[in-house]
Amino acid sequence: MSYVKPTELVTRMIDAGESKILMSTRDTIIRGFMGGAMLAIGAVFAVSVSTQTGEPLLGALLFPACFVLLYLLGYDLLTGVFTLGPLAWIDKRPGINLAGVLRNWGLVFVGNFAGAFLIAVLMAIYFTYGFTTEPSAVGHAIGEIGHGRTVGYAEHGAGGMLTLFIRGVLCNWMVSTGVIAAMMSDSLPGKVLGMWLPIMVFFYMGFEHSIVNMFLFPSGLLLGAEFTLWDYLLWNEIPTVIGNLVGGLTFVGIMLYVTHYRTAPKRVAVFRPNGKSFAASPTKVPADMLDQR
Repeated sequence: MSYVKPTELVTRMIDAGESKILMSTRDTIIRGFMGGAMLAIGAVFAVSVSTQTGEPLLGALLFPACFVLLYLLGYDLLTGVFTLGPLAWIDKRPGINLAGVLRNWGLVFVGNFAGAFLIAVLMAIYFTYGFTTEPSAVGHAIGEIGHGRTVGYAEHGAGGMLTLFIRGVLCNWMVSTGVIAAMMSDSLPGKVLGMWLPIMVFFYMGFEHSIVNMFLFPSGLLLGAEFTLWDYLLWNEIPTVIGNLVGGLTFVGIMLYVTHYRTAPKRVAVFRPNGKSFAASPTKVPADMLDQR
């Protein structure tokens, strides 16, 4: 399988961010809509597997299937553009500014939410035979997730909010790693493997993903779970979005950009008058002391 080295990888990331910011409104919303819908289907699949087998690890192992498909099809998630878009702005690509980055985030958010909410409605109908019966076991499990990840955090007050934020940060550290991992290879098997591993980790660890939650929590409300829309927004979605932004941009995008694209000068050999040498930054020593070999 082909491997793209980190220096070229960061260039691809910046190019991708530029392309997404310059994309038309129509295409941005369509790709966001399909990304949100497909990821929601993946979440239903994983919860179904975990519930019916009693093996959460198996659900986590299979969850990346729809994530991989949506990125291979060129769709977008908010968590991914959180990482890619700002790099094109930081790199001062022509026509890229902060307003363009925020526009891209807003449009992808709307598209993701619309797609995830559609699947929430469709699956609520599926789990209840058109709202004529009690939810199935999987529907009940989804409702419990919504309750535990809203009211459950609220019960711990500030500590719960901090935990929620940290889970959002850790989530997009893994998810954005999966997004860029698709760029680490030019072969289909390499792209799939690169995306699969970090996404499996995020799901099994129970980290908070704002797009997955756009499905889980509206679905829980439709299925009669005991939490409110305000609980969902305050004690999950808003802190999760902020955590996802911090995690993806800080620990994936900027870290790679700084160390592989804006690399600091290498240390060089410096010779003292007595002939002994040591390594130091070339900006901190006189030019006549540098090793000229």
